[in-house]
Amino acid sequence: MPCKKLIIKVGGIDGLAELNDTKTAQLIWDNLPIQGTVNTWGEEIYFTIPVTTGIENPQTVVEPSDLGYWPPGRAFCIFFGPTPISTHNEIRPASAVCVVGKLLGKPSEFKKVKNGETIILEKKEDT
Repeated sequence: MPCKKLIIKVGGIDGLAELNDTKTAQLIWDNLPIQGTVNTWGEEIYFTIPVTTGIENPQTVVEPSDLGYWPPGRAFCIFFGPTPISTHNEIRPASAVCVVGKLLGKPSEFKKVKNGETIILEKKEDT
């Protein structure tokens, strides 16, 4: 299966990411490009996307650079640090997410993204 790479454009960042082989990631891929409005929650960005599905491989703790799908908000999530409910050095989503991919760059660059900014996910064409 070909690699599913995407570009995340927000706040002057053109971040590169890769989706995994979950069914949820495929649903997201099939809906690209997607544009949304950033919500921030601690060191997490999330926004509503046009994908509705249940939870697949639920995870309640994620890693920096993980990309997730959060079913209750039909939201795409970018995790780059602790959230308000994290303890110690963990990254804890509001509730379980399906990890759908990973950022390929430095997750810390997303710390400068502000609430309300426009975010765009689009396919990276093979070059």
